[in-house]
Amino acid sequence: MVIHYRRPAEAWTEALPIGNGQLGAMVFGGTGSERIALNEDTVWAGERRDRTNPDALKSLPEIRRLLRVGKPDEAEALAERTMIAVPKRLPPYQPLGDLRILFPGHDQADDYRRELDLDSAMVRVSYRVGDATFRREVFASAKDQVLVVRLTCDRPGRLAFSATLDRERDARAEAVAPDRVLLRGEAIARDERHEDERKVGVKFSAFLRVVTEGGRVFTEGDRVEVRDADAATLRLVAATDFRSKDPDAACERALAAADRPYEPLRSEHEDDHRSFFRRVSLEFAAPGDKDDRAALPTDVRLARVRKGESDPALIAQYFQFGRYLLIASSRPGTMPANLQGIWNESLTPPWESKYTININTQMNYWPAEVANLAELHQPLFDLIEAMRPSGRQTAKALYGARGFMAHHNTDLWAHTVPVDKVGSGLWPMGAAWLSLHLWDHYDFGRDRDFLAQRAYPVMKEAAEFLLDYLVDDGQGQLIPGPSISPENRYRTADGKVAKLCMGPTMDVEIAHALFGRVVEASELLDLDPDFRKRVAEARRRLPSLRIGKHGQLQEWLEDYDEPDPGHRHISHLFALHPGDQISLRGTPELAVAARTTLERRLAHGGGRTGWSRAWIINFWARLGDGEQAHENVVALLRKSTLPNLLDTHPPFQIDGNFGGTAGIAEMLLQSHSGEISLLPTLPRAWPTGQFRGLRARGGVDVALSWQNGRATLAELTARVAGRHRVRPPLGQRIEAVNLGDNAIAFQTAGDGTISLEVEPEKTYRIRFR
Repeated sequence: MVIHYRRPAEAWTEALPIGNGQLGAMVFGGTGSERIALNEDTVWAGERRDRTNPDALKSLPEIRRLLRVGKPDEAEALAERTMIAVPKRLPPYQPLGDLRILFPGHDQADDYRRELDLDSAMVRVSYRVGDATFRREVFASAKDQVLVVRLTCDRPGRLAFSATLDRERDARAEAVAPDRVLLRGEAIARDERHEDERKVGVKFSAFLRVVTEGGRVFTEGDRVEVRDADAATLRLVAATDFRSKDPDAACERALAAADRPYEPLRSEHEDDHRSFFRRVSLEFAAPGDKDDRAALPTDVRLARVRKGESDPALIAQYFQFGRYLLIASSRPGTMPANLQGIWNESLTPPWESKYTININTQMNYWPAEVANLAELHQPLFDLIEAMRPSGRQTAKALYGARGFMAHHNTDLWAHTVPVDKVGSGLWPMGAAWLSLHLWDHYDFGRDRDFLAQRAYPVMKEAAEFLLDYLVDDGQGQLIPGPSISPENRYRTADGKVAKLCMGPTMDVEIAHALFGRVVEASELLDLDPDFRKRVAEARRRLPSLRIGKHGQLQEWLEDYDEPDPGHRHISHLFALHPGDQISLRGTPELAVAARTTLERRLAHGGGRTGWSRAWIINFWARLGDGEQAHENVVALLRKSTLPNLLDTHPPFQIDGNFGGTAGIAEMLLQSHSGEISLLPTLPRAWPTGQFRGLRARGGVDVALSWQNGRATLAELTARVAGRHRVRPPLGQRIEAVNLGDNAIAFQTAGDGTISLEVEPEKTYRIRFR
């Protein structure tokens, strides 16, 4: 499975991404000069500091009173002064620098090819100069924590180049041995957006070592020079003082550990990557079918899709590219994927390339469980754990509450205060939503130790905050607030346009979901019966979901008009996806209202950003509309995908890739409503295909094949014992279930589902009619 091009990248948005969770790189593939743009996941400007606004808690009652009496403008002004952090902005994630390689005499080259092999996680470049063919292989090894560049030529003694490291500012490169260069610097925010920040940041080091086969190696200034070599291997390592007191020493240790021949480095890297990547396969074609479009460069195929051509194989490749990106940007022990995964070119990136936790960070991890990459969820859990101390302080200082919470942004230091401004920052549900990811991890794998030791304590503490934060409205309901519906505005009856409110629908839905998971976990673990009763009672007192005058699901407690009815956020459909409070069969009236909401958003230009379009795919999948889901998959490719297949907001933002991958999986397999639903949203454009390795809740791996729009065979492999309700595709019935050579008796319910008791490590084959 290869993404390939016939020319080098001219811009960063055309370069090809590699990564190992800690180190990331964008490979341009130039002939006369190669640029490999480098990232390290902890290179952040700023520092850990107390940003709490000291006036927050005493102003909270007045802000709530102003909202209750219909003065949101005054409430917002007061909140802006007294609740938003000091300073207001968090500093950015920044690039490490660039690896530059110059090849004299290679500016004019023939037979050029640049490719990213998703299966081996390797970028390859090949071209011919005269009678010599030059080849380049680049990968980032997670096993050895090293970036490797292999340079070869089919003519002995013809390899010559110079290599160095550089950075736009705040760093300096120097040759420290005949075969190596050191880049040392500090990540510092130096723009007007962060004028209140102290000019400090994470200190970093990167070492580049060049080893040749034949020829000469020497240094010239800050460059390593190579002459007359047969081949060369470049190894790059990096470290920061966030993880190590002495980054230089950490780099030296990493270089020493990676001081092995090229072939073992490469093969062990490939084995490690494939242990994740090969868990899932997906084809939208019959077995053995050949698609001639695979020979076309990827940018050409993408251009054809933009002109209206159908390319299901490119969609399957896009799905696998999303899985590849998660493997490359989120490994156990690293930071989680941020707004740009791990790949960032700018010292002043859009939205600081932070962790935006009112949708974007969560979307990054939607594919983790269903796409069989559960271990890669771990960095997000580590960040949540790191947020708990700060989140407790923020809960107490701003809301006088117990438990822990977070607002809409966090960073390397797990800050939890509201930043930027009221209209985006004063949203206190970040920790509550994030904690649901721990439940999902449990639900897909059913590891009770994980539930007891990691998931339940976090969910319980997030629920403790909500119990103190919710306000009795005087009519028996518990209302969240002050808050916003991210990052939308509403218009009051007297014409005021506002953001801050009491009781936005999304907050109610998140509280409903979290309280339900806490109750269920408490029952499973037989813990905290008194707390369970309090949570269950609070859930009962939450406002019910409401249908507005347009037939839409209301976004606020009041049926306000919207100044921007096509807004990119569709927060109030959280209960449809990723939540499950709204479902086609369980709440049909609310499902119709959710559909109306989607139709209105799209009719007014919604889905303009890549991540928003990706969320819309998941919504349509949950609503069972395969044609609308597919239409939005295609729209994601046509309108929000860069030449290298990365998502664009615009500008580049990686959540659309992950959300799109999750949406494609959601069209093929769902398991959120207490049943495993097979091909729930299959569009006509994918009449024949097969997948293997997708996961359903309850610890079940699923494989399935279909022809002419009808399922032919499914295989369910259980990881844990359990009973599952299985729903066949619409219009089909389950004909037989076999365990090995033995048929299993089953009964079909009136809705077409069957109940299946499974045992661990056994595969159940299901046939359809």
